[in-house]
Amino acid sequence: MTTFIAARIYEPAHAADGYRVLIDRLWPRGISKERADLDEWCKELAPSTELRTWWNHEPARRAEFAARYRHELDQSADVPDAITRLASHDRVTLLYAAHDPQVTHANVLRDYLAEAAASAGNG
Repeated sequence: MTTFIAARIYEPAHAADGYRVLIDRLWPRGISKERADLDEWCKELAPSTELRTWWNHEPARRAEFAARYRHELDQSADVPDAITRLASHDRVTLLYAAHDPQVTHANVLRDYLAEAAASAGNG
């Protein structure tokens, strides 16, 4: 079963990261492609620009954001392929640029992907 973790892209890459995936729609400031050390950039897994703008990383909106973001993921035609690709790895590190590790879409996505991979494995 795949282990999904979330980490800031500004932290150094580690061998234990496994498959490294950038999950932001925009490339993070100040990070070169070499430093990012990515295996994949999954823009399709990032929240829409409209949702991200509405949320504005406000902690008070986190629960509503999570519900709306999960709905977007459920409705996306690209998500099933991404889940299959990512779940083929033992460990996937979801990389994001947000400053606060508690107020990032990465946590919602991490849980969503883990649930989807577990459901697929049990199906």
